[in-house]
Amino acid sequence: MVLKIFSLIDLMQALEQKEPQIIEIHASIVSPHPIVLPEGFSLRGGNKELSILSFSNGDGIGIKANNTIADLTILTRPDCRAIYFQTGLPDMGTITLRNLIVAGQVSLIVRTGTQQARIDADQVDVIAADARKYSEQPQKYGVNVYQGAFTLYNFNGDPASKIHATLTNITAGRKNAPVYGSGIFISGFGDNGGYVLLEKLSTGAVYSHGLLPYGTADMITGGVFINYGVKANRVDNNGEIVTYGVNDMVLDNWGEVTNWSANEEVTSYGPSGIGFVNFGVVQNFVAKMPIVTHGLGARGFNQYDGTVQYIKLKSIRTFGDGSIGIQISKPVGHVEVEDGITTQGSIGDSLVKGVLTKLSAVAFSIRPGGEVQSLTVNGDIRTSGDGSDAFVVEGGVLKAISVTGEIRSTGKAANAVVIRAGGTTALTNVRAVSTLGKALVNEDGVISDQEGFQLE
Repeated sequence: MVLKIFSLIDLMQALEQKEPQIIEIHASIVSPHPIVLPEGFSLRGGNKELSILSFSNGDGIGIKANNTIADLTILTRPDCRAIYFQTGLPDMGTITLRNLIVAGQVSLIVRTGTQQARIDADQVDVIAADARKYSEQPQKYGVNVYQGAFTLYNFNGDPASKIHATLTNITAGRKNAPVYGSGIFISGFGDNGGYVLLEKLSTGAVYSHGLLPYGTADMITGGVFINYGVKANRVDNNGEIVTYGVNDMVLDNWGEVTNWSANEEVTSYGPSGIGFVNFGVVQNFVAKMPIVTHGLGARGFNQYDGTVQYIKLKSIRTFGDGSIGIQISKPVGHVEVEDGITTQGSIGDSLVKGVLTKLSAVAFSIRPGGEVQSLTVNGDIRTSGDGSDAFVVEGGVLKAISVTGEIRSTGKAANAVVIRAGGTTALTNVRAVSTLGKALVNEDGVISDQEGFQLE
């Protein structure tokens, strides 16, 4: 049965029905308090222009189980929850969100007592939200992570608790008018329980800003953040992903992702933002458009922990002091860059696992413990800042290399190729050029293959 709603009184009476109903909004309605959808109820808009549900005090719509919310504009204060889970039933059934414009957080947090739920969301546009005040935050690697404007979080640590989700066409914020906190945030309880089984996440444009003060070392955010306890089959970013503030990662993974494709530009503006940072396991990561960072210590691609089997990038460009193009600290497979790696900064502070550390703006760096099966670069690996070496291997291993252009440094005291003790690299058919430093500095490292290696 469809109940057509034209006023708040109509809405409250509909919610008191004992049997599940389809509630259809045909007006702009303001509620002075939150409402809760009983189990099995659906709430939808019946008129594209007039189907607006606003909440003047506190949160918006609570969900119990087997609920659908569709074809609506839902407005709360940005620091409130526009949609949230109200209950902890063992089985929440299927929750469907479709064709929604939202001001306020979409907060899909499963807590102790809920063992399973199915979340299907499509075309959810969170135009404004501030998710910084919520205390449920993942903690690892010396940092906490703010929730997002769109948050799916299994906060039940039981290993048997599993949330299945398909999330498509999710967007957050507007260009130069970002949501606060993270943008899209998906998390399980931890590595050993409380899982989110994510069949697909596809996003449009996402703009986020953590508003963290400069110098903060123990808090981060992400434009799109896949956290621990998440096992994702596919992540597709079909719009640009932009972060603006301190420690605002653009794309961040602590979980397991089979295929991740960034199909538009990935951009960070703030200090210590990273285009893509990985602490988990990714089979294939492809960035079809440039990854660009502007802030102090803001890196392009950072492999901290876990692994990525195959990495294909359009290009990496970093501009701030201490901003590294690609940094590898754990074993990865094959890295391909279509249009080169360039950095323009010098030496500056950057956040490394919760500690602000002085770094030079190296274009390509392998740290101790890092290993790369092969590196293929069409174009140059280039730095222009003073003291910024272009290609550095210190304690790691690069097994094979192909660079069609040059490895070049142009800043004062900046070297083209640096191999430190414990580092091993191939330099097959590589041309190394330094304008004001040295083309090669070998500090007891190993060049495993230097056929065709040229110095200038």
